Amino acid sequence: MTSSVTGTGPLLRIEGLDVAYRQGRDRWLPAVRGVDLTVSPGEVVALVGESGSGKSTTAHAVVGLLPPGGVVRAGRITFAGTELAGASERVLRGVRGTGIGLVPQDPAVSLNPVQRVGAQVAEVLRLHGLADRRSAAVRAVEELDRAGLPDAAVRARQYPHELSGGMRQRVLIAIALAARPRLLVADEPTSALDVTVQRQILDHLAALVADLGTAVLLITHDLGVAGDRADRIAVMSRGGIVESGTPSALLGAPSHAYTRALVAAAPSLQVTQPPPPPSPPSPMGPAPVPVLALRDLVKDYPLPRTAGDGPRAVRAVDGVSLQVLPGRTYALVGESGSGKSTTARLALRLLEPTSGQVSVDGEDVTHARGEPLRALRRRMQLVYQNPYASLDPRFDVEALVTEPLRAFGIGDRTARRARAVELLDRVALPSSVLHRRPRELSGGQRQRVAIARALAPSPDLVVCDEPVSALDVSVQAQVLDLLRRLQADLGVAYLFISHDLAVVRSVAHDVGVMRAGRIVESGPAEQVLGDPQHEYTRTLLDAVPGGWSRAEGLVIGEARKRSAAAGHV
Repeated sequence: MTSSVTGTGPLLRIEGLDVAYRQGRDRWLPAVRGVDLTVSPGEVVALVGESGSGKSTTAHAVVGLLPPGGVVRAGRITFAGTELAGASERVLRGVRGTGIGLVPQDPAVSLNPVQRVGAQVAEVLRLHGLADRRSAAVRAVEELDRAGLPDAAVRARQYPHELSGGMRQRVLIAIALAARPRLLVADEPTSALDVTVQRQILDHLAALVADLGTAVLLITHDLGVAGDRADRIAVMSRGGIVESGTPSALLGAPSHAYTRALVAAAPSLQVTQPPPPPSPPSPMGPAPVPVLALRDLVKDYPLPRTAGDGPRAVRAVDGVSLQVLPGRTYALVGESGSGKSTTARLALRLLEPTSGQVSVDGEDVTHARGEPLRALRRRMQLVYQNPYASLDPRFDVEALVTEPLRAFGIGDRTARRARAVELLDRVALPSSVLHRRPRELSGGQRQRVAIARALAPSPDLVVCDEPVSALDVSVQAQVLDLLRRLQADLGVAYLFISHDLAVVRSVAHDVGVMRAGRIVESGPAEQVLGDPQHEYTRTLLDAVPGGWSRAEGLVIGEARKRSAAAGHV
């Protein structure tokens, strides 16, 4: 996305910004402290840092959309000569949309669940007088197509819950770009997207920069994306900017300890990926029986009826066959909507297949019901993508971890508590968190609790559905290391669902590449990722962010060595 910066002065200027959240009558929680930042016309500035560093608060302060209790206590925010800090709602409404567009981070809560997605894009065009009701519907489909949504005319008639997370994110991007804003504030705009669509979206943003002089304030935790796409990078930690500079200077030779730690933890910046844990040696004799075997699985979903058409269906999974061997990790990779998560749900018997076979330890369980299906649940557990949504907020950690044990009648109360303490120790959490609730934990801690819960009934297989995509890079590295150690210690098998090939390189023994419901290439990880035979696999690998770092591999490698020597890794 890197652009040639144009213009005579900054389009956006932030000076001495302090933002705090009210906690009671006289108590304030500082979130942003003394931030100075500029964005010039046509410039791309990436604001990077871990969750809680103040990135999103800074972005929301710019567009006047701080959550309740959030207040700009000091500083100035100037956009094209207009002061936004403390501006009236009328002034802010005049700036939003055509002046500043916002891509929010979470599509699940940012879209109207009772309105079709095409109507939500068309609404922006009508509100700003860019189209009438009839032409807005046509333009909305064009914007959805431009944002990378496949079969945009059909998707425009669907509701948000009928789309995948990545598709919903593309709808938000279409809404933000529809009015052609002068500045786009993109808060993690591609964190839910696979690498090829991520590249399409970022390429589209780059085209806007080149054609319209649109500036971009890119909020991201992905240093690979920042290095590839930004003119400048500013690193935030604990509410302040600790370091800024060009990608080559900042990522190649970071001066601040926090930046060095981020660079060392980012999978997409790794010059050489750590190998997955070795599989246990197989004894002489017959080949091991797969923990999970899928054979010719098919799953069809009906689509909404349209005028003059009969019933229609989309084939989400089309003849998928794979095997997960004991003590090994099979990674299923592909774009959003390729059928990965549907395949996982079919494997867990959470969905009924249209046709095909599911076998566990050589036993056909495709049509298991009642007690056999209940017994199967104990042997196969699931770790979801979003740990906050998958943990009951009313339960404390002890109740969450022991829930599978209570459900399957395993042990008494004392034994279950002891098992919870043991599992927390395995996932590197202190027993002091037993009586905390999910809201009192960080994202990484919540995901560790989710892993502990999945391990509670001692399963043979754990299905990990995008288990680290919602985590910061440093926490992501900790969780991946945890999964590798648990596999080495317990011999558990993983079916690992991911769109991040940089992550897959570090955990997978075997890889299957999915496209449009089919597995187009599969085999040992070193073969599929090191010498891909299918054009689609090569496309996925080429689209992995961090190309800048691979080109500057020696610089990054030396930076990592210095960080390790200094004790920062």
